[in-house]
Amino acid sequence: MGLLLLVPLVYLVVALGLIQGQSLGAEAASRHIARAVSTATDAEDARFRADAVLAAVSKEYGLDEVDLSIDCTPAGATCPRAGATLHVSVRTIVALPLVPPVLELDRIAAIPVEASAAHKVSRFWSER
Repeated sequence: MGLLLLVPLVYLVVALGLIQGQSLGAEAASRHIARAVSTATDAEDARFRADAVLAAVSKEYGLDEVDLSIDCTPAGATCPRAGATLHVSVRTIVALPLVPPVLELDRIAAIPVEASAAHKVSRFWSER
């Protein structure tokens, strides 16, 4: 009887571990991208930094299918700009272990994970 209860418990621990790892990766990506973009010297440098940070965090945490969005408030101008608040949102999907791709069960049994961060852009930031 103990073996029958142990198998689902082990599966639950593994699944929750995968979800937690992806959650930490998404949170780290959003936080570090917000910081890197807000301290960039211009828009090209901001784009390069965001791509580099996303690639490094994706590799470290094993993030797949990452959706990144960057917005600024107040709205109405290019992002990033001096004095604006930068909002970074990272979305990813966690595939549960041992779910077969038959009849797209792997897509149905996937858990979406989202993290966001906000960072104030330096008032000395300038578009060159």
